[in-house]
Amino acid sequence: MLALRSLFYLLLTLPIKILVRCKIVPDDFVSSGSVKTDKPIFYVVRHQSASDLLSLQKACKKLGLPDPLEHVEIKGKKFNRTLCIDKPTPLLKWRKAGKTNAIEQGLSLLKQHQEDPSQEAQLIPVNLTWGRAPTIEKNNANVGTILADQESPTWLRKFFIVLFLGSHTLVRFSNPVSLRYMADKHGSDEDTAHKLLRVARFHFHRQTIAATGPRLMDREQMFTALFANPSIKRVIADEAKAKNLPVEKVKKQAKDMMYEISGDYRESMIRVGERMLGWLFNRLYNSIDVENTSTLRQVAEDGHEIIYVPCHRSHMDYLLLTYVIYHQGLVTPRIAAGINLNFWPAGPIFRKAGAFFIRRSFGGNRLYSAIFREYLGLLFERGYSVKYYTEGGRSRTGRLLSPKTGMLAMTIQSLLRGIDRPLTLVPVYIGYEHVMEVATYHKELSGSKKKNESILGVLGAIKKLRNYGKGFVNFGEPIHLNQYLNDKVPDWKDDIDPIDPQKPSWLTPTVNGLGDVLMTKINKSAALNTVSLAGLILHATDNQALSQGELEAQMDFFLSIARLAPYSQHVTIPEESGKTLVAQLISLNKVTVDKDSLGAYLSLNEAASLEMRYYRNNILHTYLLPSLICRLLGSHHKISHDDIVQQVQLIWPLLRAEFFLWQDAETLTTQVEEVLNALAEKHIAKSTKAGFWSLTDDVNLKSHATLMSDVIDETVQRLVIVSQLTARLAPIKKKTLEQNMVSIAKRLSVLNNINAPEFVEPKAQTALINAMKDNGYIQVSDENELIAQPSLEGFKKVVSNLVSIDVLQSITR
Repeated sequence: MLALRSLFYLLLTLPIKILVRCKIVPDDFVSSGSVKTDKPIFYVVRHQSASDLLSLQKACKKLGLPDPLEHVEIKGKKFNRTLCIDKPTPLLKWRKAGKTNAIEQGLSLLKQHQEDPSQEAQLIPVNLTWGRAPTIEKNNANVGTILADQESPTWLRKFFIVLFLGSHTLVRFSNPVSLRYMADKHGSDEDTAHKLLRVARFHFHRQTIAATGPRLMDREQMFTALFANPSIKRVIADEAKAKNLPVEKVKKQAKDMMYEISGDYRESMIRVGERMLGWLFNRLYNSIDVENTSTLRQVAEDGHEIIYVPCHRSHMDYLLLTYVIYHQGLVTPRIAAGINLNFWPAGPIFRKAGAFFIRRSFGGNRLYSAIFREYLGLLFERGYSVKYYTEGGRSRTGRLLSPKTGMLAMTIQSLLRGIDRPLTLVPVYIGYEHVMEVATYHKELSGSKKKNESILGVLGAIKKLRNYGKGFVNFGEPIHLNQYLNDKVPDWKDDIDPIDPQKPSWLTPTVNGLGDVLMTKINKSAALNTVSLAGLILHATDNQALSQGELEAQMDFFLSIARLAPYSQHVTIPEESGKTLVAQLISLNKVTVDKDSLGAYLSLNEAASLEMRYYRNNILHTYLLPSLICRLLGSHHKISHDDIVQQVQLIWPLLRAEFFLWQDAETLTTQVEEVLNALAEKHIAKSTKAGFWSLTDDVNLKSHATLMSDVIDETVQRLVIVSQLTARLAPIKKKTLEQNMVSIAKRLSVLNNINAPEFVEPKAQTALINAMKDNGYIQVSDENELIAQPSLEGFKKVVSNLVSIDVLQSITR
């Protein structure tokens, strides 16, 4: 019998080798350190299937793991290395599927561990998913969807599954289960063995749903569900009555809106798109670096409804994030896309890839608003993951935009309809070493009209494709929305109404707070890279130029500070040296390289200066604290530790809202210590026994601190502008103060060669005035004028000491 089985496996090896292409998730399973390769390893899989075991064998060989078809010998007793939970369904329906020996083998292994305390075997659950197509409602089933339903298939159906879906096989390795722990904690009886396999079976089910998604409804089924929705029924009736129209005509309008909004998801489009994007990204990017994926997969496997909330830099975001999610073994989300992208042929393609479209403004259209809200709620109710951008559009400056909270409000309203499913928001930081739209952004910021997207624009962009360096996708800390509401609004469930959408009084402030938390968590997961660091450093120099050796040294210094005193534990930092990064920068043609008798020097021309400012702004927030501390040290011959902490704590709240900073007062104090210790370790700063800090006397080392301090120069100047003007001109109307701030900012930008739209932007001045009010430096009088408060004088004195005499005189004059 064993000989026949061995021959059968041998004959299947070649077809499996030809037909099966395994995507292994996670691909760093062994290197992550969760597997102890010096201990016995066993596998547990769902089906006792030759094709499954041979495919697993391929995957294990690729990872350098033991062969699943081998035996393991423990104390003279041989065990199958792989435990199979279920046997395939018999081809003849009246026969029952037999049982595997998984229970007996699991029980025997547990007993071995109980008898011998030195034993420490590991059981690795491995889930094999053939194809990624979701199960479709029965009345829409076809040959493809029958193949997609892989719950214990017969050998004949498995033959066709391997034949047609083998090239899209997903092999998902999970963290090992310690049999030592199981035996010690739960014993070695049969109940423990049953429990172990029962948990594994449920675990595999969750993973399969996370990879393929829930049952799929087609568009017409979704429309039927929407028309049956009580809220939409009411709006249609009200609309017909208010406009004196027949109900059928209003229904026709409603259906047209549904067609305009809804996606038309096709797994086949995802597969085609994955191949095309794989080809494209391999040519565009040197690599796509992805971080914190284990947390994401865990949330999906826990059965949470995932809502991806990324920052928005480029149209490439839609493609890159979806591609990354697919390659993490998760179902691709339904994507909220601007209606401007619904042009031929992109619109139909995006719809089939899961996009649904949203108008830029609802324009008070109650019918459209209700349909969109209930469509979004239906996606949540059915368990589809969703992706939307809270910024509302792409950032033109490189900094995060203030959140538009409409989608967040509708998400919470979906919970208020009584959805019995945990919703989890996953912030995502997306970064690039090249954004193809940057030149267009600066034209728009200079007053040019935004061009509508079109097929001609796409073709023009394709012509300009070149080496884009690296792309970065960092998944941030998830926000469990149900728990967030429990913490912020303990009685929120009292407002649940499954029929009439609620807008309780707490909704707006809660949504506003949630939007800020999301932006903060996105920034908390920033990715430092070659281009953004170079932009940060070169823009801090007087002439936006440095010798190649100086730039390499500054790169090393900035990297060392980021490693010794990180902005957050989620920020990713390049491992390369400054020399390597500068070489990469030159290869990307981001700087002008000239040479003289002393060697090469790098500079930014006018166009490159504008472009590099965009990338600088991507990571500016991560260096605000080191820069501020260097500024304080450079502005004082010596300054006490307590004064440094006090002045940082004074200034930081003014920066928090503008840059979406995450530190509270306690964390900030700890990070001040880390930065000071890092500067001391690099011999940039020193302290006396009495606790007074100063910069080093070494001119070369001091230059590092000087350049670091200039990173925050423009930000400090704006703080001086608002504090000086308010103190001198108050009481003053808010609009007048904004105009004065913009005028002075424009003058300073000319005098100091600051070519930065965000420096003079009226919205930025408004945000700063609001921050001054929120922190008690300004108050609004009964006459609606801004009045300076006593605390403003101390703040003005501190920040005015951080700018040069020339700048201060320009502002005060």
